[in-house]
Amino acid sequence: MIAIVLCCIYAGRFKVVLKIRKWLDRILPSNKLNMKKIILVLSLLLCSIAPAIAQKTKIVIETDSGRIVIMLYDGTPLHRDNMIKLVKQHFYDSTLWHRCIPEFVIQGGDPDSKHASPGAPLGNGDLGYKIPAEIKDPYFHVRGAVGMARDGNPEKASSACQFYIVIGKKYDDAQLDAAEARSGHKSSAAQRAAYKSLGGVPHLDGGYTVFGEVVEGMDVADKISKAARNNLDRPTTDIHMKRVYIRKKKTFFLF
Repeated sequence: MIAIVLCCIYAGRFKVVLKIRKWLDRILPSNKLNMKKIILVLSLLLCSIAPAIAQKTKIVIETDSGRIVIMLYDGTPLHRDNMIKLVKQHFYDSTLWHRCIPEFVIQGGDPDSKHASPGAPLGNGDLGYKIPAEIKDPYFHVRGAVGMARDGNPEKASSACQFYIVIGKKYDDAQLDAAEARSGHKSSAAQRAAYKSLGGVPHLDGGYTVFGEVVEGMDVADKISKAARNNLDRPTTDIHMKRVYIRKKKTFFLF
């Protein structure tokens, strides 16, 4: 996933490295070629990994089927902070994955699911407020993306609590063209490449806020998506988010 994100931003980072190279040509003599190469390689590496390092918060979701870890994007601060608040309140503990569709998404976070009777319709529970949309082109519905559900409000504001993980499927060019026509949102070349190689749900782009991605446990998400389900896409055997918490940050030292 990180590799795909880097593809989307690589061109802009490479411009920075070119500027560094011009600066090195001015200050270092030609016989210092090896030193120039070392500095350029380090510059490119740092420019590439910086966006990944910048995302500081990871959420651990322990389910009946295994553990999923998601990383929240700092570029969607309203959604990030709302998720952190709810996790600290233990809101998600004991909620269900109530909508599970292979090659599409798994969705959870409905407060009504905590004590729902077997087979009861779910998906309408909320917390009485919405999160303003933070729909941004760099964040798209590639496999493993984490987005916020919403109703049909014209502002595309998100649910306060219900979120989904993209399972998706791979698309060819004709299918991507059809998805773009359906959504009215045009994917970049890098995004189309990601949808063809990794898969996703491109017709959701431009309509829902993507605010994070799965960094561990996509196999668990896949397993949940394939659970036997009723005609409302609720698993016939409940799948809980047993415990949801913030992973403690690790400290790294470069020198």
